[in-house]
Amino acid sequence: MSQSFPASPSAAPPLGSARLVLFPTELELRRFTDFGALPSGLAVQALCGFGPIAAAARTAQLIAAFKPAHVFLCGIAGAYDTDQHPTGDALEFGHVGLDGVGAGEGATFQGPPAMGFAQWPGSADTTDYAVEEELALAPIQDNDLGLLTTCAASANAEQTRRRRERFPRAVAEDMEGFGVALACALGRTPLCIVRGISNQVGDRDPSHWRIPAALSAARKLLLERLESQ
Repeated sequence: MSQSFPASPSAAPPLGSARLVLFPTELELRRFTDFGALPSGLAVQALCGFGPIAAAARTAQLIAAFKPAHVFLCGIAGAYDTDQHPTGDALEFGHVGLDGVGAGEGATFQGPPAMGFAQWPGSADTTDYAVEEELALAPIQDNDLGLLTTCAASANAEQTRRRRERFPRAVAEDMEGFGVALACALGRTPLCIVRGISNQVGDRDPSHWRIPAALSAARKLLLERLESQ
């Protein structure tokens, strides 16, 4: 019998004391759990939703409800260079960007900096800086690996190339990281993102993906980060 996972958090922690672990989809949470649940009391886990909009909205709701001391986002991602970051490995990231907000598409695309608009201008009760299209994270171990969030995964080599040109520090691509990061930044809550590498960005053939191996690696790295915090 298949196991279902509720959208509600796994427990109600004392306000301000919890470490909250978010998973975008039930598939990721289910596969993660296949390799062993989180040890009791280590963190609360919940779904944040698929894509940057659902992830941002749900994360903001959970932060407001539980006021966690630290948020962790865990799941799968594609790597831009699987020779450097092979499928089946896991990465933690130092910053996250968002591609797709702006005007035009392809070679004519203009993001927030080119248009002169910030996604968020900053305020006294949220960030003290304007958020354009990149956010720093709070990794447990310092690194400069970049993650790029998109509304739609890269479908081919040309789309992949253009995104890498716009975000040269990005080594992997996901669909939730920036949304979760913006919600955390506005809530002044530190965020760590751990992603298992399941595929080469732009390769849409599921037979080439290594989702179980990626989530096994992500679970191992997440546990290391949780236990070292």
